[in-house]
Amino acid sequence: MSALDGPAAAGRWLSCVTDPGSERQPPARLIGALPGEGIGPEVIDASLGVLRRLEHAGGRSIEVEIGGPIGITAKRTTGAALPDETAAFCRDVLARGGAILTGPGGGRYVYDLRRELDLFLKLVPVSAGLGLPAASPLRPEVVQAVDLLLVRENLGGVYQGRSEQFLDRDGTRILRHSFETSEPRLRRYLTAAARLAADRRGHLTVVVKQGGTPVLSDLWRTWASEAAADTAIDVSFVDVDLMAYELISRPQDFDVIAASNLAGDILSDLTALLIGSRGLSFSGNFSPLGHSVYQTNHGAAYDIAGRDAANPIGQILSLSMLLRESLGLHRESRAIEDAVRSVWATGLRTADIASSGDRVVGTQEMAEQIAEAAAIQLGAMSRAA
Repeated sequence: MSALDGPAAAGRWLSCVTDPGSERQPPARLIGALPGEGIGPEVIDASLGVLRRLEHAGGRSIEVEIGGPIGITAKRTTGAALPDETAAFCRDVLARGGAILTGPGGGRYVYDLRRELDLFLKLVPVSAGLGLPAASPLRPEVVQAVDLLLVRENLGGVYQGRSEQFLDRDGTRILRHSFETSEPRLRRYLTAAARLAADRRGHLTVVVKQGGTPVLSDLWRTWASEAAADTAIDVSFVDVDLMAYELISRPQDFDVIAASNLAGDILSDLTALLIGSRGLSFSGNFSPLGHSVYQTNHGAAYDIAGRDAANPIGQILSLSMLLRESLGLHRESRAIEDAVRSVWATGLRTADIASSGDRVVGTQEMAEQIAEAAAIQLGAMSRAA
C-alpha cells in the first residue's frame, strides 16, 4: 500500500470540516449509491463503470450498495422526495464508515437529506485544472488560473425555513416564510471555512448583504472575524451582488469563499461558467462527524434522460472526490482526474462542452474512454511506486 493511501490518509478537506473532538467511524471501502432520476441513473452507472475498471486494473476493491428512489419520482410513489427507507439506507452506510454517491433528485430531496444527516456544509471545488477553460464563455485569460473553494452553509437560511399561508381580514392571501440562525451552528460552519482557508492560501472571503440584512450580516462578520483570528488567516467581506460580479471579472483572486445556503446555491452555479459547464461541476456535503455525501451541481435534466447525451464527468469527478476525501484512496482519485484530462486532450467531448473540431460522443462512450484511461494511469502509478 502506498503511503498516500488508506484510512490514515483521508482527505485534507474532510479533516478541516470534521469537529476536532468527534469520534469518526473508521473509513470502510463502502459506497452507497443513489441513482436518482432523470439522467441520474446514466451518470451514476458511468461513474461506477470507472470504479469497476480501476478495480480490474489493480485498484482497491470497494463494495457498492444501491439505495432506493429519491426526488420527484420518489414523491409520486411514496409521498416524500427523501423516503424513510432511503434515508435509513444512507444512515446505515455512513454508520459503517462508508460514503454516499448520489445522482440528481428533484423537489426537496437534497435539502431534506442535508437536514436528516446533519450535512452542515457543502464544498464546491472550482479549478481550471479540473475544468475545461476552453469551453467557458469567458475569456481564457480570466479563467485559466482559477483555483477556489466555495463553502456553502447547508442547514440555515430560506431553504431550511418554514412557510405558512393565511387570509387577512379582506380575504387577501398572505404567505409568511421564516428561518432561524443560531450562534453555535453558524460559528461551527465559519470555523470550518476558516480552517479550510488556513490549509490553502490563507484568505477567506465571506459573502454578506450588509444593507439588505444588516443584523444577520453583522453576525456573520463577528463570527467570521473570530474564526479568522483563531486560525491566523485574512478575511474580507463582500456583498452578494458584488460577489457575483467579481467572480466573473476576477475569479483568480479568490481562495475560499463562504456563503449562505441561498447565496451559495446561486454562486455555485455561476462558478460552473469558470470551468466550462454545469456538467463538470461537483461537490461534497459533510457532517461534523465526517459523514459525507457527494454529488454533481447540476440537475436531473429530464429533457435528455435516456438519450445518451448527458455529460458524466461531473459525477465521475464527484466519485474521485469521494475516494480521496472519505476513503483515503488517493491513487485511484488521482488516476480518475488524470484520465479526464487525458481524454480531453484527445479532443473527445460531450455536446455541452464541444467546440468546432472536437469529436462529440455520448455519455457511455465518454465514460468508457475515461475508465480505460484511468486504468492506464493507475497502472503507470503502480509501476512507478
